[in-house]
Amino acid sequence: MKTHDFYFELPQELIAQTPIERRDASRLLVLDKTIGAWEHRHFFDLPQYLHPGDCLILNDSRVLPARLLGQRLPGGGACEVLLLIDRGDKTWECLVRPGKKMRKGARVSFGDGQLTGEITEELPGGNRLVRFDFEGIFLEVLDRLGKMPLPPYIKEELQDRERYQTVYSKVVGSAAAPTAGLHFTKELLAQVQAMGVGVGYVTLHVGLGTFRPVKEEEITDHEMHSEYCVIPQETAELSIRPRAGGRRWANGAPHRPRGACVPVRSRRRPLRRSARGSSSGLTKSPCSAEPAFVLYHRRSQKINKFPDYFCFFL
Repeated sequence: MKTHDFYFELPQELIAQTPIERRDASRLLVLDKTIGAWEHRHFFDLPQYLHPGDCLILNDSRVLPARLLGQRLPGGGACEVLLLIDRGDKTWECLVRPGKKMRKGARVSFGDGQLTGEITEELPGGNRLVRFDFEGIFLEVLDRLGKMPLPPYIKEELQDRERYQTVYSKVVGSAAAPTAGLHFTKELLAQVQAMGVGVGYVTLHVGLGTFRPVKEEEITDHEMHSEYCVIPQETAELSIRPRAGGRRWANGAPHRPRGACVPVRSRRRPLRRSARGSSSGLTKSPCSAEPAFVLYHRRSQKINKFPDYFCFFL
């Protein structure tokens, strides 16, 4: 696969800047992969494409307000730090800007000194280790000072942080939202479960791979960044039942040019027990437990006031 195979034109005026009022009112593109037929629906029509006994796997990771805007010390020049991975001892692996002026030993300040940091190491690939100094609980400080790490094509300030969280998010740790899940409402999930669809959860913290562009001409030459994931025992057991009974399982995850999606990356092999660790790499061959359909996020035509477009592969 060539990188240029995935190029497409997307006019700036077609990129919506604010979320639609009702989460599940986004449009839905339904594609029948057997005959190639497709139709436009809405996300609230999802239950029409599910059957009792199906299995729906969702990512319950919650987004950190991981974007910090501050000043370099001394001098006061503007800087930006994006938290990626908690390395312990008040130290985080981060993306920084401007990189040329934020070398080892550089100091930064946020919120008039409520949070300060020092770059302790420069990592291969350009990331930095930053050790922070603060009073109190770090997540509470971050909640006061941090901003949601919205994609660069979204220019408007987010008014309600919860709109960049799924309604089922629980485990804090992502540097970006698992965006396909943003369109579920609690009512829609309840309706799906009432139909007899099994709903399971994995935790996969979306990280650096979301922000790093694919620069290689051959997609398979691109080095993937690992992302921390946890698959609970109950989810492992739930995902086995549909295959045993001839039913289908599905994943809700963002579509990415690198070819993998969040819960799919978490479970590339049949599971019979819980799992915890990091997932990386490109899926180059069919998954041994290939889903019947996948929720895909695509930045495409303008859809009222929301930038996400969904496809179901049935």
